[in-house]
Amino acid sequence: MKVLILAGGLGTRLSEETKLIPKPMVEIGGKPILWHIMKIYSYQGFNDFIVLTGYKSHIIKDYFVHYYQQYSDITVDMQNNSVEIHKMQTEPWKVTMLYTGQNTMTGSRIKKAQKYIGNEPFLLTYGDGVADIDINKLIECHKKSKKLLTLTAVKPSGKFGALDISFDGSIRNFSEKPRGDNNWINGGFMAVENEVFDYIDDKTDDIVFEKEPLEALAKSGQLNSYRHEGFWYPMDTLKGKNELTKMWEEGRAPWAKWLKEREIINV
Repeated sequence: MKVLILAGGLGTRLSEETKLIPKPMVEIGGKPILWHIMKIYSYQGFNDFIVLTGYKSHIIKDYFVHYYQQYSDITVDMQNNSVEIHKMQTEPWKVTMLYTGQNTMTGSRIKKAQKYIGNEPFLLTYGDGVADIDINKLIECHKKSKKLLTLTAVKPSGKFGALDISFDGSIRNFSEKPRGDNNWINGGFMAVENEVFDYIDDKTDDIVFEKEPLEALAKSGQLNSYRHEGFWYPMDTLKGKNELTKMWEEGRAPWAKWLKEREIINV
């Protein structure tokens, strides 16, 4: 399955970092959070990515175009104008970077990726949050539900949009960012059937995926939840960025399952 990652927003709540770089390129322990998210999927066998870019998209493109040079040992012979690569560190990734517009909303960004997905189901997430989620269990839950979309429901302290979830996991109502604490909220990490594209109008760039499409899916009984009780953390503020960095540097990053136990985090 292909993995769509929304990576085109302005990141205004993290303006201390995003004046110069797009939010998904803000670093956690020396690597962009986008890299961390891709490692979460890759560790579990998903290596075909479509990154939906927008704001400062060239920075994301440059990162992947020159990825092997950044993390390899090289000798630059300036007299002979040559570069020798001694040791290449790479990932088994196929990365399509799709420019979806500077101010395009999330739903419209997703719609622009339809031709790259084809007729297959796909995975979808945001470029600013990490979790110790089991992607294969998410997919299994999605298949059992026989619904068009399964999103990962998480339960932080508050400030996010609430989900009204029935006993069998169906989502009866989707409400974006109401007041209140202790609610199940949309943590991203979604499994999606191709038919969801039909819920997104292609005649505008103003479709917010978390509004009309998800609300319509909920009303038609096609929105399912996978309840994740484990670690989930969004990097939506400088405080969030600093907290994630601290976890990484102290060797207690729950999302980094690809690291061996007791391994010093110096990658």
